[in-house]
Amino acid sequence: MRKNQAKNTKGTIISVAWKLFYEQGYENTTVDEIIRAANTSKGSFYHYFSGKDALLNTLAYLFDEKYEELMEEMDPSMGSYEKLLYLNNELFTMIDNSISLDLLARLLSSQLVTRGEKSLLDRDRVYYRLLRRIIQQGQEQKELRSDISVSEMVKLYAICERAILYDWCISGGEYSLRSYSQRMLPLLLADFRVT
Repeated sequence: MRKNQAKNTKGTIISVAWKLFYEQGYENTTVDEIIRAANTSKGSFYHYFSGKDALLNTLAYLFDEKYEELMEEMDPSMGSYEKLLYLNNELFTMIDNSISLDLLARLLSSQLVTRGEKSLLDRDRVYYRLLRRIIQQGQEQKELRSDISVSEMVKLYAICERAILYDWCISGGEYSLRSYSQRMLPLLLADFRVT
């Protein structure tokens, strides 16, 4: 019970913080505003985070919450390849609609320079577990190539997504992330399929 309550408190702080970052910008959001909006205490906030900057690394947590929702919503009759495209489309729609370009760029750049935990590469994340499951099922059902390991296919998929995100950031968000990915990701992943 206590563990779930702690997870809920931390999750609430993260969700509220990112909502405020999106609405008023990272620089214009204070820790006090996050604490008030999350209906928590300073002690709780600082139990989980050393400060506002520590929240930058939590975007992966927000993404994983989205993946947990998508796991439940995903049509089980879809093929594995279609599931991969569906996940990407839903995540990139969320980013287009609720994550500012500046914040995503900060996250990506923080992953390049951090000496500590690189949350985007954490193989225990829901993201990686879900990708492994989908790709493994695709190989077992002979929808996806089996001459490449599940791990390598997961890695390649993640690289493709990060490449599109990175390009979107350095291009200043001049195009719809979701629309561009809908056109390009199938080309990048075409060799995943059994022909």
